[in-house]
Amino acid sequence: MERTDDRMELVRPEAGITTSQHAGYMRISAAHPPITAPDTWPAFTVHTEQDVVIAAISMLRLVDLCGTPCVHTADAVQPRSGGRPSNTETASVVVARVLHVEWRSDLRLHVYIDADVRGCQPAGGELRVIGRESSEHSATTTIEVNGLTGPGSGFATRVPADVRAGDLLVIPCCGPTILHDVKILTEP
Repeated sequence: MERTDDRMELVRPEAGITTSQHAGYMRISAAHPPITAPDTWPAFTVHTEQDVVIAAISMLRLVDLCGTPCVHTADAVQPRSGGRPSNTETASVVVARVLHVEWRSDLRLHVYIDADVRGCQPAGGELRVIGRESSEHSATTTIEVNGLTGPGSGFATRVPADVRAGDLLVIPCCGPTILHDVKILTEP
């Protein structure tokens, strides 16, 4: 393991893996843009090429067990602490499935998901696609709840330009979020 200032590099060429750990956050080299606001993710979050792992819980595995949408809540990160978990605050993520995608005349990509994130506080700029490798190019996007229209039915962010129906999005949220808050109830 090599150490340069506050960054450590771990190289395992036999497995084809290079990881970086910076201020308590680990990230495997990938096409995803760098994490710009690590304090918006729960403590002990690891970003890999195809998954987000929070406190040793894979979001892909969580989807396998629970379906979408699903929610994971954990300790928040103390702001500007270098990744130390908070003793009092929580943060959460919502994992949602993309139902369909369309380009509109407003020159934005509109992505419709199966979760209603209006009741939580999404940190949209940090959204991640999991389950596959995606391009590093991003597009200005409006994430919308399927079936809802009008003001407040979505939020603006940037996602990989190759996002498509079936993709899984991990959306970090400030504070606790419960499944009841994001699940879209359907009539029987």
